[in-house]
Amino acid sequence: MEEILYGTGVVLGIGIATVKVLSSDVTDDLKQYEAGTQVLEASRLANAIQTASADLIQLKEAAWVVGQQKQADIMDAHYTMVNDPELAANIATKIEQGSAAPQAVLAAAEEFAALFDSMADSYLRERAADVRDVGRRLTRLLVGSGQIQYGFEPVVLSAQEIEPSLAAGMPEDQVRGIVLGRGSTTSHTIIIAKSRSIPVVTGLGDAISRITSGMLAIVDGHTGQVILNPTPEHLAEYQEKAAAEAARKYQDSQVATLVAVTKSNTKVQLAANIGSPADMTAAIKQGAEGVGLFRSEFPFLGRDASPNEEEQFAAYKAVAEQCGQHLCVIRTMDIGGDKPLHYLNINKEENPFLGLRAIRISLTRPELFITQLKAILRAAAYGNVAIMLPMIISAAEIAAARRFVNQAQVELTKEGKAFRAAVPLGIMIETPAAAVIARELATECDFFSIGTNDLVQYTLAVDRGNPAVSSLYSHFHPAVLRLIDGVVKAGHEHKIWVGMCGEMAGDLLAAPLLTAMGLDKLSMNAPAIPRVKEVIRRFDDEQMRQVLVKALTLKDANDIRSLLIDFVQQAE
Repeated sequence: MEEILYGTGVVLGIGIATVKVLSSDVTDDLKQYEAGTQVLEASRLANAIQTASADLIQLKEAAWVVGQQKQADIMDAHYTMVNDPELAANIATKIEQGSAAPQAVLAAAEEFAALFDSMADSYLRERAADVRDVGRRLTRLLVGSGQIQYGFEPVVLSAQEIEPSLAAGMPEDQVRGIVLGRGSTTSHTIIIAKSRSIPVVTGLGDAISRITSGMLAIVDGHTGQVILNPTPEHLAEYQEKAAAEAARKYQDSQVATLVAVTKSNTKVQLAANIGSPADMTAAIKQGAEGVGLFRSEFPFLGRDASPNEEEQFAAYKAVAEQCGQHLCVIRTMDIGGDKPLHYLNINKEENPFLGLRAIRISLTRPELFITQLKAILRAAAYGNVAIMLPMIISAAEIAAARRFVNQAQVELTKEGKAFRAAVPLGIMIETPAAAVIARELATECDFFSIGTNDLVQYTLAVDRGNPAVSSLYSHFHPAVLRLIDGVVKAGHEHKIWVGMCGEMAGDLLAAPLLTAMGLDKLSMNAPAIPRVKEVIRRFDDEQMRQVLVKALTLKDANDIRSLLIDFVQQAE
């Protein structure tokens, strides 16, 4: 009998296959474990750590080879956890106190995870799952339960949560969808699934227990529905949708080579948001015209110390060269908020999103900022590079950053290193303060890039990661649209280009509005580029101007969204 469960779609797509339930419970395996002497248990633990380390290095290298940099970084972080001396000492103490190695590992990992669980920062709380994952990985090796056997047929994976190390090893040609009881959009498992375009629905809670192995399931990452034992009619409907998605992907590959130009011949540049040089391969395939956002903080994460000038220079240079004649916009490190760094020794903050983060850290840590600026200026000698400052709220911050740029140039000259002096300096408009004083800020910089993720969050006072209020988060809110429209006008009045690099830039429904507002550049995750390009090519300027005028008269975000759905669909 058909049953429909409702969750939250976090990776778009449709997957149809029989279910394989995964369990992180190792209780039955522990019952079969025969403990030895303390010396033997310590030896078994050392062997498990060695094997786990080798497995993680292999997973990291395999991910790196195929350009899955984020997955490689996650496996690298797990390798560090497996070899953490504090965790090893805690386990050893428990073995000395009489615990068998598997129980000692699970108990020590749980203690470390509990510390993360108690932290106010959502990013750090998510890392608790990684610590538990490492504990279970070592435990499986100790009890000999081995790796998951997937068989040979396509599967939909179902679990309360799937450990990142298991997700990293899943055969992507077989896994058609993932269903989770819990897991946020920042969990490493979901990041891995997104990098492989595997549809994911999460947030089913206790309803996940109604899913059993062998069921036929449909995972709809668009609506958040999980359809169990679908009727023949429902199955046929979704098979048709899946086929249409496959056709759409093929169509995207054809559109990728075209230019984003309206029927009235207005050109919009579509660029990519990336986090590492490895991301450029996919971006180029999708038709990206350069990089609108290089998240330079990624090389700073998962380390014990900040990357030096040479490490940063190598990464920036690689991307600048891949961009060719197109612009590569490098955002200076946006550290803090959901991306804290333990080695910066920043005091715990009640609300890190409103605290010491981004440009505020850069201006108070000259040794970090100047090192990064020197690396960017050197990379600019190999391509068309621009510097972008995050979280700006005043002209004084831009002026202070320029002084540091000048200092970096002086140091490079003294050191005899090649660099480009004439590098554009722009800012992100991601606070209401910056949007309101955009005209004043436009006189101090060379370009604007609107970061809608934070702009929406700060404007609406809504934490999009909080399920109790996340339904209120919408970049179609009239207040947000008016701020964006005002920023574009302010930038153009002062003859600087205006782009957007937040999630809104990759929203198909938003494309007509943003084009009509006059944004010069939209930067987004690479898979969205062909579809946004196709929407822009579908209309003329007057059609999009009219829908913009209508949208700005509406008072509700849902009404605006409905208007845009009707508008975009009318030409399909």
